[in-house]
Amino acid sequence: MIAIDTNILVYAHREDSEWHDKSVSALNDLASSGRPWAIAWSSVHEFLAIVTHPRIYSPPTPQEVAFKAIEGWQNSNTLRFLHEGPGYLERLGNLCINAKIAGGRVHDARIAALCLNHGVAELWTADRDFSKFPELKTHNPLVA
Repeated sequence: MIAIDTNILVYAHREDSEWHDKSVSALNDLASSGRPWAIAWSSVHEFLAIVTHPRIYSPPTPQEVAFKAIEGWQNSNTLRFLHEGPGYLERLGNLCINAKIAGGRVHDARIAALCLNHGVAELWTADRDFSKFPELKTHNPLVA
């Protein structure tokens, strides 16, 4: 299963992103592949916080529009939303301690822990910070 990181979701949603077309294409290809794919609930929350923030985007995405985007992804019958469950806290702790993660980077560790806990084979992301978690294979679908 492939999971999608927040940045790919934001780029696919925001037409003013230089990575918009490539992100939309990557998501569409994945959603139409018939294979299971995933989004961590924490990435959904971060997506909402970013695209609706007036200091990040001018104009920001209206809440209703942001939720419609999530509903659109949810219409893919192969999409799974990743949530915390048994073993999650231990995995998160191990990732944070082993990689010496603190502060804002804990959010990346949270996504990595969710992916690993749910057996995700690969996380699609444009964020190089995930290299701190060698247990999780990553791929940037926006570059050749």
